[in-house]
Amino acid sequence: MAVPVTEPASRARPIKARHFVRLKLRVMANNFRGQAWRAVLFVIGSLVGFWIAVGAFFGLATPAIAGDDRYALLVAAFAGGLTVLGWLLLPLVFFGVDETLDPARFALLPLPRRTLVTGLFTAALVSVPTIAVLLALSALVVNAGVFGGWSAAVVAALGVILGMLLCVAAARAVTSAFATMLRSRRVRDLAAVLLAVAAALLGPLQLAGLAALRDADWDRLAGVATVVGWTPFGAPWTVGIDVAQGRVWAAPVKLLITAVTIAALLAWWSRSLESAMVGAASTGPARSKPEVSGGAVAALFPRITGWLPRDRFGALVAREARYWWRDARRRANLITIAVVGLFVPLMVNVGGQGFSIDSEQGFDFATDTSPVLVSFSMLFVGLLAAMTLANQFGFDGSAYAANVIAGIPGRLELRARMAAFSLYVLPMLAFVAVVMALVLGEPTWMGFMAGTLFATFGAGLAVNSFVSVLAAYSLPETSNPFAMNSGAGVTKSLLALLAMVATAATGVPTVIAAALLGDAWLWLGLPLGILYGVGVALLGSYLAGDALDRRQPELLSAVTPRR
Repeated sequence: MAVPVTEPASRARPIKARHFVRLKLRVMANNFRGQAWRAVLFVIGSLVGFWIAVGAFFGLATPAIAGDDRYALLVAAFAGGLTVLGWLLLPLVFFGVDETLDPARFALLPLPRRTLVTGLFTAALVSVPTIAVLLALSALVVNAGVFGGWSAAVVAALGVILGMLLCVAAARAVTSAFATMLRSRRVRDLAAVLLAVAAALLGPLQLAGLAALRDADWDRLAGVATVVGWTPFGAPWTVGIDVAQGRVWAAPVKLLITAVTIAALLAWWSRSLESAMVGAASTGPARSKPEVSGGAVAALFPRITGWLPRDRFGALVAREARYWWRDARRRANLITIAVVGLFVPLMVNVGGQGFSIDSEQGFDFATDTSPVLVSFSMLFVGLLAAMTLANQFGFDGSAYAANVIAGIPGRLELRARMAAFSLYVLPMLAFVAVVMALVLGEPTWMGFMAGTLFATFGAGLAVNSFVSVLAAYSLPETSNPFAMNSGAGVTKSLLALLAMVATAATGVPTVIAAALLGDAWLWLGLPLGILYGVGVALLGSYLAGDALDRRQPELLSAVTPRR
Protein backbone atom coordinates (compact mmCIF):
# COMPACT_ATOMS: atom_id res chain seq x y z
CA MET A 1 0.00 0.00 0.00
CA ALA A 2 1.45 3.33 -0.97
CA VAL A 3 2.05 5.94 1.67
CA PRO A 4 0.72 9.43 0.86
CA VAL A 5 3.53 11.87 0.21
CA THR A 6 2.00 14.38 2.61
CA GLU A 7 2.17 11.97 5.53
CA PRO A 8 5.62 11.59 7.14
CA ALA A 9 6.93 8.03 7.47
CA SER A 10 7.78 8.67 11.13
CA ARG A 11 7.00 11.51 13.44
CA ALA A 12 9.97 13.83 13.98
CA ARG A 13 11.12 14.08 17.57
CA PRO A 14 10.97 17.58 19.03
CA ILE A 15 14.27 19.26 19.86
CA LYS A 16 14.83 19.48 23.61
CA ALA A 17 17.45 21.22 25.73
CA ARG A 18 19.18 17.91 26.40
CA HIS A 19 20.07 17.66 22.73
CA PHE A 20 22.04 20.90 22.96
CA VAL A 21 23.86 19.59 26.04
CA ARG A 22 24.78 16.35 24.28
CA LEU A 23 25.92 18.31 21.22
CA LYS A 24 28.12 20.55 23.36
CA LEU A 25 29.75 17.59 25.10
CA ARG A 26 30.39 15.90 21.76
CA VAL A 27 31.92 19.04 20.26
CA MET A 28 34.12 19.46 23.34
CA ALA A 29 35.31 15.87 23.03
CA ASN A 30 36.09 16.40 19.34
CA ASN A 31 38.06 19.55 20.14
CA PHE A 32 40.20 17.62 22.61
CA ARG A 33 40.80 14.73 20.23
CA GLY A 34 44.37 14.71 18.95
CA GLN A 35 45.31 17.70 21.15
CA ALA A 36 46.39 16.26 24.47
CA TRP A 37 47.79 19.58 25.65
CA ARG A 38 44.36 21.18 25.41
CA ALA A 39 42.78 18.35 27.43
CA VAL A 40 45.52 18.66 30.06
CA LEU A 41 44.96 22.41 30.35
CA PHE A 42 41.23 21.80 30.69
CA VAL A 43 41.82 19.35 33.54
CA ILE A 44 44.27 21.70 35.25
CA GLY A 45 41.84 24.59 34.97
CA SER A 46 39.04 22.44 36.38
CA LEU A 47 41.14 21.39 39.36
CA VAL A 48 42.20 24.97 40.06
CA GLY A 49 38.60 26.14 39.81
CA PHE A 50 37.36 23.48 42.23
CA TRP A 51 40.22 24.20 44.64
CA ILE A 52 39.27 27.89 44.70
CA ALA A 53 35.60 26.93 45.09
CA VAL A 54 36.33 24.77 48.14
CA GLY A 55 38.30 27.60 49.75
CA ALA A 56 35.48 30.05 49.02
CA PHE A 57 32.96 27.58 50.47
CA PHE A 58 34.66 27.51 53.85
CA GLY A 59 35.12 31.27 53.79
CA LEU A 60 31.44 31.93 53.08
CA ALA A 61 30.38 29.34 55.68
CA THR A 62 32.17 31.26 58.45
CA PRO A 63 28.89 32.47 60.09
CA ALA A 64 27.67 28.87 60.42
CA ILE A 65 31.04 27.65 61.69
CA ALA A 66 31.20 30.46 64.25
CA GLY A 67 27.54 30.05 65.19
CA ASP A 68 26.84 33.78 64.83
CA ASP A 69 24.15 34.93 62.38
CA ARG A 70 24.87 38.65 62.70
CA TYR A 71 27.02 38.65 59.58
CA ALA A 72 25.14 36.00 57.59
CA LEU A 73 23.18 38.63 55.65
CA LEU A 74 26.36 40.58 54.89
CA VAL A 75 28.08 37.49 53.54
CA ALA A 76 25.11 36.49 51.39
CA ALA A 77 24.45 39.96 49.94
CA PHE A 78 28.02 40.98 49.21
CA ALA A 79 29.32 37.58 48.06
CA GLY A 80 26.31 37.04 45.81
CA GLY A 81 26.33 40.59 44.50
CA LEU A 82 30.04 40.44 43.62
CA THR A 83 29.46 37.09 41.92
CA VAL A 84 26.76 38.53 39.66
CA LEU A 85 28.91 41.60 38.96
CA GLY A 86 31.84 39.36 38.08
CA TRP A 87 29.76 37.32 35.64
CA LEU A 88 28.63 40.59 34.06
CA LEU A 89 32.01 42.23 33.59
CA LEU A 90 34.76 39.59 33.57
CA PRO A 91 33.64 37.98 30.29
CA LEU A 92 33.86 41.41 28.66
CA VAL A 93 37.17 42.37 30.22
CA PHE A 94 39.18 39.16 30.27
CA PHE A 95 37.82 35.62 30.19
CA GLY A 96 35.20 35.75 27.43
CA VAL A 97 32.40 33.20 27.19
CA ASP A 98 32.53 29.56 26.16
CA GLU A 99 30.81 29.44 22.79
CA THR A 100 31.35 25.81 21.91
CA LEU A 101 27.90 25.94 20.33
CA ASP A 102 28.17 28.93 18.00
CA PRO A 103 24.68 30.41 17.38
CA ALA A 104 25.65 31.13 13.77
CA ARG A 105 25.83 27.38 13.12
CA PHE A 106 22.07 27.14 13.73
CA ALA A 107 21.11 29.93 11.33
CA LEU A 108 19.89 27.57 8.57
CA LEU A 109 18.03 25.18 10.87
CA PRO A 110 14.25 25.60 11.32
CA LEU A 111 14.45 26.05 15.08
CA PRO A 112 12.08 28.36 16.94
CA ARG A 113 13.82 31.15 18.78
CA ARG A 114 12.51 29.92 22.12
CA THR A 115 13.92 26.43 21.50
CA LEU A 116 17.28 27.87 20.47
CA VAL A 117 17.56 30.21 23.46
CA THR A 118 16.49 27.49 25.90
CA GLY A 119 18.92 24.97 24.43
CA LEU A 120 21.90 27.32 24.30
CA PHE A 121 21.15 28.56 27.80
CA THR A 122 20.99 25.00 29.16
CA ALA A 123 24.22 24.09 27.39
CA ALA A 124 25.90 27.16 28.86
CA LEU A 125 25.10 25.86 32.34
CA VAL A 126 27.20 22.76 31.68
CA SER A 127 30.59 24.29 32.38
CA VAL A 128 33.34 24.23 34.99
CA PRO A 129 32.80 27.86 36.17
CA THR A 130 29.11 27.17 36.79
CA ILE A 131 29.81 24.06 38.87
CA ALA A 132 32.60 25.82 40.79
CA VAL A 133 30.39 28.81 41.64
CA LEU A 134 27.56 26.53 42.74
CA LEU A 135 29.95 24.65 44.99
CA ALA A 136 31.29 27.86 46.55
CA LEU A 137 27.91 29.53 47.09
CA SER A 138 26.32 26.37 48.49
CA ALA A 139 27.84 27.65 51.73
CA LEU A 140 24.85 30.01 51.86
CA VAL A 141 22.61 26.94 52.09
CA VAL A 142 24.67 25.72 55.04
CA ASN A 143 24.35 29.09 56.77
CA ALA A 144 20.58 29.16 56.27
CA GLY A 145 20.21 25.55 57.44
CA VAL A 146 22.21 26.11 60.62
CA PHE A 147 20.25 29.22 61.63
CA GLY A 148 16.80 28.39 60.23
CA GLY A 149 16.50 24.64 59.83
CA TRP A 150 15.62 22.58 56.76
CA SER A 151 12.96 24.97 55.45
CA ALA A 152 15.42 27.86 55.28
CA ALA A 153 18.00 25.55 53.67
CA VAL A 154 15.53 24.52 50.95
CA VAL A 155 14.67 28.15 50.19
CA ALA A 156 18.38 29.06 50.16
CA ALA A 157 19.11 26.19 47.75
CA LEU A 158 16.37 27.45 45.42
CA GLY A 159 17.81 30.95 45.65
CA VAL A 160 21.36 29.75 44.86
CA ILE A 161 20.10 27.87 41.80
CA LEU A 162 18.16 30.90 40.56
CA GLY A 163 21.17 33.08 41.28
CA MET A 164 23.35 30.83 39.14
CA LEU A 165 20.80 31.01 36.34
CA LEU A 166 20.87 34.80 36.72
CA CYS A 167 24.68 34.88 36.41
CA VAL A 168 24.76 32.80 33.24
CA ALA A 169 21.85 34.71 31.67
CA ALA A 170 23.53 38.03 32.47
CA ALA A 171 26.86 36.94 30.99
CA ARG A 172 25.25 35.67 27.80
CA ALA A 173 22.95 38.65 27.33
CA VAL A 174 25.64 41.27 27.94
CA THR A 175 28.34 39.66 25.78
CA SER A 176 25.87 39.04 22.96
CA ALA A 177 24.61 42.62 23.13
CA PHE A 178 28.12 44.09 23.13
CA ALA A 179 29.14 41.76 20.32
CA THR A 180 26.26 43.09 18.24
CA MET A 181 27.20 46.69 19.00
CA LEU A 182 30.87 46.13 18.29
CA ARG A 183 30.04 44.64 14.89
CA SER A 184 28.24 47.86 14.03
CA ARG A 185 30.72 50.61 13.31
CA ARG A 186 27.96 53.15 13.75
CA VAL A 187 27.57 52.41 17.48
CA ARG A 188 31.03 51.11 18.42
CA ASP A 189 31.81 54.31 20.31
CA LEU A 190 28.64 53.90 22.37
CA ALA A 191 29.63 50.32 23.15
CA ALA A 192 33.07 51.44 24.26
CA VAL A 193 31.65 54.08 26.58
CA LEU A 194 29.11 51.71 28.11
CA LEU A 195 31.71 49.04 28.75
CA ALA A 196 34.18 51.52 30.19
CA VAL A 197 31.58 52.95 32.56
CA ALA A 198 30.44 49.50 33.67
CA ALA A 199 33.95 48.24 34.33
CA ALA A 200 35.02 51.50 35.97
CA LEU A 201 32.32 50.97 38.61
CA LEU A 202 34.54 48.30 40.14
CA GLY A 203 36.98 50.96 41.30
CA PRO A 204 34.60 53.11 43.36
CA LEU A 205 32.92 50.00 44.75
CA GLN A 206 36.23 48.60 45.92
CA LEU A 207 37.33 51.92 47.41
CA ALA A 208 34.07 52.33 49.27
CA GLY A 209 34.23 48.74 50.48
CA LEU A 210 37.78 49.07 51.78
CA ALA A 211 36.94 52.31 53.55
CA ALA A 212 33.85 50.79 55.15
CA LEU A 213 35.81 47.77 56.35
CA ARG A 214 38.52 49.99 57.77
CA ASP A 215 35.98 52.05 59.69
CA ALA A 216 34.35 48.80 60.97
CA ASP A 217 30.91 50.41 60.92
CA TRP A 218 28.93 47.17 60.75
CA ASP A 219 25.59 48.95 61.10
CA ARG A 220 26.29 50.87 57.93
CA LEU A 221 27.34 47.70 56.13
CA ALA A 222 24.21 45.94 57.33
CA GLY A 223 22.10 48.72 55.85
CA VAL A 224 23.95 48.46 52.53
CA ALA A 225 23.52 44.68 52.55
CA THR A 226 19.80 45.08 53.11
CA VAL A 227 19.52 47.39 50.12
CA VAL A 228 21.64 45.07 47.93
CA GLY A 229 19.42 42.18 49.01
CA TRP A 230 16.43 43.82 47.36
CA THR A 231 18.20 44.22 44.02
CA PRO A 232 18.77 41.46 41.44
CA PHE A 233 22.40 41.38 42.56
CA GLY A 234 21.58 40.13 46.04
CA ALA A 235 17.95 38.97 45.99
CA PRO A 236 18.48 35.27 45.19
CA TRP A 237 21.32 34.87 47.68
CA THR A 238 19.64 36.38 50.73
CA VAL A 239 16.29 34.54 50.68
CA GLY A 240 17.54 31.73 52.93
CA ILE A 241 18.80 34.13 55.60
CA ASP A 242 15.52 36.06 55.42
CA VAL A 243 13.60 32.88 56.23
CA ALA A 244 16.07 31.95 58.98
CA GLN A 245 15.70 35.38 60.60
CA GLY A 246 11.90 35.41 60.48
CA ARG A 247 11.32 37.48 57.33
CA VAL A 248 9.46 34.73 55.50
CA TRP A 249 7.35 37.20 53.52
CA ALA A 250 10.50 38.58 51.81
CA ALA A 251 11.51 35.25 50.26
CA PRO A 252 8.79 34.95 47.57
CA VAL A 253 9.16 38.62 46.64
CA LYS A 254 12.92 38.27 46.14
CA LEU A 255 12.51 35.05 44.20
CA LEU A 256 10.01 36.84 41.97
CA ILE A 257 12.48 39.68 41.42
CA THR A 258 15.12 37.14 40.39
CA ALA A 259 12.79 35.24 38.07
CA VAL A 260 11.63 38.43 36.33
CA THR A 261 15.24 39.55 35.89
CA ILE A 262 16.22 36.19 34.36
CA ALA A 263 13.25 36.35 31.97
CA ALA A 264 14.19 39.89 30.95
CA LEU A 265 17.83 38.91 30.35
CA LEU A 266 16.84 35.91 28.26
CA ALA A 267 14.47 38.09 26.23
CA TRP A 268 17.29 40.58 25.69
CA TRP A 269 19.62 37.76 24.69
CA SER A 270 17.10 36.36 22.22
CA ARG A 271 16.86 39.73 20.47
CA SER A 272 20.62 40.01 19.97
CA LEU A 273 20.95 36.29 19.23
CA GLU A 274 19.21 36.69 15.88
CA SER A 275 21.78 39.20 14.68
CA ALA A 276 24.54 36.95 16.02
CA MET A 277 23.18 34.11 13.87
CA VAL A 278 23.15 36.32 10.81
CA GLY A 279 26.63 37.55 11.66
CA ALA A 280 26.03 41.22 10.92
CA ALA A 281 24.40 44.22 12.42
CA SER A 282 22.36 46.86 10.73
CA THR A 283 24.36 49.97 10.18
CA GLY A 284 21.91 51.98 8.15
CA PRO A 285 22.32 53.13 4.59
CA ALA A 286 25.81 53.15 3.21
CA ARG A 287 27.38 56.54 2.81
CA SER A 288 29.48 57.44 -0.16
CA LYS A 289 33.18 57.55 0.58
CA PRO A 290 35.10 60.71 -0.18
CA GLU A 291 37.64 60.70 -2.92
CA VAL A 292 41.14 59.82 -1.70
CA SER A 293 44.03 61.64 -3.28
CA GLY A 294 46.97 59.48 -4.28
CA GLY A 295 45.21 56.66 -6.07
CA ALA A 296 44.31 53.12 -5.05
CA VAL A 297 47.46 52.56 -2.97
CA ALA A 298 46.81 55.59 -0.78
CA ALA A 299 43.23 54.42 -0.21
CA LEU A 300 44.56 51.27 1.46
CA PHE A 301 46.30 53.31 4.16
CA PRO A 302 44.08 54.53 7.04
CA ARG A 303 44.37 58.16 8.03
CA ILE A 304 46.37 57.24 11.13
CA THR A 305 49.04 55.62 8.91
CA GLY A 306 49.18 58.24 6.19
CA TRP A 307 52.77 59.15 7.10
CA LEU A 308 54.11 55.64 6.52
CA PRO A 309 56.33 54.82 3.52
CA ARG A 310 54.67 52.94 0.67
CA ASP A 311 56.71 49.77 1.07
CA ARG A 312 56.25 46.32 2.63
CA PHE A 313 56.61 47.60 6.17
CA GLY A 314 54.14 50.42 5.60
CA ALA A 315 51.64 48.11 3.95
CA LEU A 316 51.81 45.65 6.86
CA VAL A 317 51.39 48.39 9.44
CA ALA A 318 48.44 49.87 7.52
CA ARG A 319 46.75 46.47 7.27
CA GLU A 320 47.19 45.73 10.99
CA ALA A 321 46.04 49.22 11.97
CA ARG A 322 42.90 48.79 9.91
CA TYR A 323 42.26 45.38 11.47
CA TRP A 324 42.66 46.72 15.02
CA TRP A 325 40.04 49.37 14.31
CA ARG A 326 37.52 47.32 12.35
CA ASP A 327 37.76 43.80 13.78
CA ALA A 328 35.31 43.51 16.68
CA ARG A 329 37.46 41.01 18.58
CA ARG A 330 40.53 43.22 18.46
CA ARG A 331 38.52 46.34 19.22
CA ALA A 332 37.14 44.65 22.35
CA ASN A 333 40.74 44.17 23.55
CA LEU A 334 41.50 47.84 22.97
CA ILE A 335 38.50 48.75 25.11
CA THR A 336 39.79 46.46 27.85
CA ILE A 337 43.18 48.17 27.79
CA ALA A 338 41.56 51.59 28.08
CA VAL A 339 39.48 50.50 31.09
CA VAL A 340 42.11 48.52 32.98
CA GLY A 341 44.78 51.13 32.26
CA LEU A 342 42.96 53.64 34.45
CA PHE A 343 41.44 51.21 36.93
CA VAL A 344 44.68 49.52 38.09
CA PRO A 345 46.72 52.64 38.98
CA LEU A 346 43.71 54.24 40.67
CA MET A 347 43.20 51.09 42.72
CA VAL A 348 46.87 50.89 43.74
CA ASN A 349 47.62 54.56 44.36
CA VAL A 350 44.22 56.00 45.35
CA GLY A 351 42.74 52.91 46.93
CA GLY A 352 45.25 52.85 49.75
CA GLN A 353 45.05 54.16 53.27
CA GLY A 354 44.59 57.71 52.09
CA PHE A 355 41.02 57.04 51.00
CA SER A 356 38.24 57.63 53.50
CA ILE A 357 34.53 58.34 53.77
CA ASP A 358 33.39 61.17 55.94
CA SER A 359 29.72 61.80 56.69
CA GLU A 360 30.13 65.56 56.29
CA GLN A 361 32.83 65.94 53.65
CA GLY A 362 32.09 62.82 51.60
CA PHE A 363 34.94 61.05 49.77
CA ASP A 364 38.53 62.04 50.54
CA PHE A 365 41.19 60.96 48.07
CA ALA A 366 44.22 62.18 49.99
CA THR A 367 47.17 59.94 49.14
CA ASP A 368 50.66 59.28 50.45
CA THR A 369 52.46 57.68 47.54
CA SER A 370 56.06 57.61 46.33
CA PRO A 371 57.63 57.49 42.88
CA VAL A 372 58.65 53.87 43.51
CA LEU A 373 55.06 52.80 44.27
CA VAL A 374 53.73 54.73 41.28
CA SER A 375 56.41 53.18 39.04
CA PHE A 376 55.32 49.73 40.23
CA SER A 377 51.68 50.43 39.32
CA MET A 378 52.72 51.85 35.95
CA LEU A 379 54.76 48.69 35.34
CA PHE A 380 51.64 46.61 35.87
CA VAL A 381 49.62 48.74 33.45
CA GLY A 382 52.32 48.54 30.79
CA LEU A 383 52.53 44.76 30.90
CA LEU A 384 48.72 44.44 30.81
CA ALA A 385 48.60 46.66 27.73
CA ALA A 386 51.07 44.48 25.84
CA MET A 387 49.48 41.20 26.96
CA THR A 388 46.90 41.41 24.15
CA LEU A 389 49.59 40.39 21.65
CA ALA A 390 50.19 37.06 23.42
CA ASN A 391 47.95 35.45 20.77
CA GLN A 392 48.13 38.04 18.01
CA PHE A 393 48.26 35.42 15.23
CA GLY A 394 45.14 33.79 16.64
CA PHE A 395 43.19 36.85 15.51
CA ASP A 396 44.18 36.07 11.90
CA GLY A 397 43.21 32.39 11.99
CA SER A 398 43.48 30.66 8.62
CA ALA A 399 43.99 34.05 6.93
CA TYR A 400 47.59 33.92 8.17
CA ALA A 401 48.21 31.55 5.24
CA ALA A 402 48.48 34.61 2.98
CA ASN A 403 51.49 35.83 4.97
CA VAL A 404 53.10 32.38 4.81
CA ILE A 405 52.63 32.18 1.05
CA ALA A 406 53.94 35.73 0.55
CA GLY A 407 57.12 34.81 2.45
CA ILE A 408 57.09 37.84 4.74
CA PRO A 409 60.22 37.84 6.94
CA GLY A 410 59.44 37.21 10.60
CA ARG A 411 61.33 40.25 11.88
CA LEU A 412 59.55 42.57 9.48
CA GLU A 413 56.14 41.16 10.33
CA LEU A 414 56.64 41.41 14.10
CA ARG A 415 57.92 44.98 13.87
CA ALA A 416 54.94 45.94 11.73
CA ARG A 417 52.49 44.33 14.15
CA MET A 418 54.16 46.11 17.09
CA ALA A 419 54.00 49.46 15.30
CA ALA A 420 50.32 49.11 14.36
CA PHE A 421 49.31 48.06 17.86
CA SER A 422 51.35 50.90 19.39
CA LEU A 423 49.51 53.48 17.27
CA TYR A 424 46.44 52.86 19.46
CA VAL A 425 47.99 51.89 22.80
CA LEU A 426 50.68 54.55 23.23
CA PRO A 427 48.17 57.46 23.26
CA MET A 428 46.18 55.54 25.89
CA LEU A 429 49.29 55.14 28.05
CA ALA A 430 50.13 58.82 27.72
CA PHE A 431 46.58 59.68 28.78
CA VAL A 432 46.90 57.39 31.82
CA ALA A 433 50.10 59.18 32.86
CA VAL A 434 48.48 62.61 32.57
CA VAL A 435 45.35 61.60 34.48
CA MET A 436 47.30 59.92 37.27
CA ALA A 437 49.61 62.91 37.68
CA LEU A 438 46.60 65.21 38.03
CA VAL A 439 44.76 62.87 40.42
CA LEU A 440 47.82 62.50 42.66
CA GLY A 441 48.44 66.25 42.58
CA GLU A 442 52.00 65.77 41.28
CA PRO A 443 52.23 67.19 37.75
CA THR A 444 56.04 66.83 37.79
CA TRP A 445 55.61 63.06 37.98
CA MET A 446 53.97 62.96 34.57
CA GLY A 447 57.23 62.37 32.70
CA PHE A 448 58.60 59.44 34.69
CA MET A 449 55.16 57.77 34.78
CA ALA A 450 54.95 57.94 31.00
CA GLY A 451 58.54 56.70 30.74
CA THR A 452 57.79 53.71 32.99
CA LEU A 453 54.69 52.90 30.96
CA PHE A 454 56.57 53.08 27.65
CA ALA A 455 59.49 51.00 28.98
CA THR A 456 57.25 48.26 30.35
CA PHE A 457 55.08 48.28 27.24
CA GLY A 458 58.18 47.82 25.08
CA ALA A 459 59.30 44.93 27.27
CA GLY A 460 55.82 43.44 27.00
CA LEU A 461 55.93 43.68 23.20
CA ALA A 462 59.17 41.71 23.17
CA VAL A 463 57.96 39.01 25.57
CA ASN A 464 54.55 38.59 23.97
CA SER A 465 56.11 38.31 20.52
CA PHE A 466 57.85 35.15 21.70
CA VAL A 467 54.67 33.87 23.36
CA SER A 468 52.58 34.51 20.24
CA VAL A 469 55.02 32.54 18.08
CA LEU A 470 55.63 29.61 20.43
CA ALA A 471 52.22 29.16 22.12
CA ALA A 472 49.53 30.36 19.71
CA TYR A 473 46.04 28.85 19.77
CA SER A 474 42.99 29.12 17.55
CA LEU A 475 39.96 31.26 18.26
CA PRO A 476 36.39 30.23 17.37
CA GLU A 477 35.02 31.26 14.00
CA THR A 478 32.22 33.44 15.31
CA SER A 479 31.13 37.03 15.13
CA ASN A 480 31.09 37.25 18.94
CA PRO A 481 34.38 38.94 19.96
CA PHE A 482 34.09 37.55 23.50
CA ALA A 483 33.73 33.88 22.49
CA MET A 484 36.34 31.28 23.50
CA ASN A 485 36.75 27.63 22.62
CA SER A 486 36.44 24.99 25.32
CA GLY A 487 39.67 25.00 27.30
CA ALA A 488 40.92 28.16 25.58
CA GLY A 489 40.07 30.22 28.65
CA VAL A 490 42.52 28.18 30.70
CA THR A 491 45.11 28.47 27.93
CA LYS A 492 44.64 32.23 27.81
CA SER A 493 44.97 32.53 31.58
CA LEU A 494 48.17 30.47 31.75
CA LEU A 495 49.76 32.30 28.83
CA ALA A 496 48.73 35.62 30.36
CA LEU A 497 50.35 34.63 33.66
CA LEU A 498 53.53 33.53 31.89
CA ALA A 499 53.68 36.72 29.85
CA MET A 500 53.00 38.90 32.91
CA VAL A 501 55.79 37.28 34.94
CA ALA A 502 58.31 37.51 32.09
CA THR A 503 57.35 41.12 31.29
CA ALA A 504 57.49 42.13 34.96
CA ALA A 505 60.98 40.65 35.20
CA THR A 506 62.02 42.52 32.05
CA GLY A 507 60.49 45.78 33.30
CA VAL A 508 61.93 45.60 36.84
CA PRO A 509 64.93 47.81 35.85
CA THR A 510 62.56 50.78 35.65
CA VAL A 511 61.49 50.32 39.27
CA ILE A 512 65.11 49.82 40.35
CA ALA A 513 66.06 52.99 38.49
CA ALA A 514 63.28 54.88 40.27
CA ALA A 515 64.59 53.69 43.65
CA LEU A 516 68.27 54.42 42.90
CA LEU A 517 68.03 57.72 41.04
CA GLY A 518 65.63 59.38 43.49
CA ASP A 519 64.58 62.85 42.36
CA ALA A 520 66.66 62.57 39.19
CA TRP A 521 64.24 59.86 38.01
CA LEU A 522 61.50 62.52 37.75
CA TRP A 523 63.38 64.09 34.84
CA LEU A 524 65.29 61.13 33.39
CA GLY A 525 62.36 58.71 33.51
CA LEU A 526 60.78 59.74 30.21
CA PRO A 527 63.86 59.67 27.91
CA LEU A 528 65.34 56.57 29.58
CA GLY A 529 61.98 54.80 29.49
CA ILE A 530 61.49 55.50 25.79
CA LEU A 531 65.02 54.32 24.93
CA TYR A 532 64.66 51.18 27.01
CA GLY A 533 61.21 50.32 25.64
CA VAL A 534 62.19 50.84 21.99
CA GLY A 535 65.45 48.93 22.43
CA VAL A 536 63.88 45.91 24.13
CA ALA A 537 61.01 45.80 21.60
CA LEU A 538 63.41 45.84 18.64
CA LEU A 539 65.57 43.16 20.25
CA GLY A 540 62.49 41.03 20.89
CA SER A 541 61.33 41.36 17.28
CA TYR A 542 64.82 40.43 16.08
CA LEU A 543 65.01 37.24 18.16
CA ALA A 544 61.35 36.22 17.89
CA GLY A 545 61.45 36.90 14.15
CA ASP A 546 63.96 34.09 13.65
CA ALA A 547 61.66 31.73 15.57
CA LEU A 548 58.74 32.86 13.42
CA ASP A 549 60.64 32.08 10.21
CA ARG A 550 61.24 28.53 11.44
CA ARG A 551 57.72 27.92 12.79
CA GLN A 552 55.44 29.44 10.14
CA PRO A 553 53.79 26.13 9.10
CA GLU A 554 53.33 25.02 12.72
CA LEU A 555 51.98 28.43 13.65
CA LEU A 556 49.46 28.35 10.79
CA SER A 557 48.28 24.91 11.92
CA ALA A 558 47.94 26.10 15.54
CA VAL A 559 45.81 29.16 14.73
CA THR A 560 43.57 27.46 12.15
CA PRO A 561 40.22 26.61 13.80
CA ARG A 562 39.24 22.97 13.76
CA ARG A 563 35.91 22.40 12.03
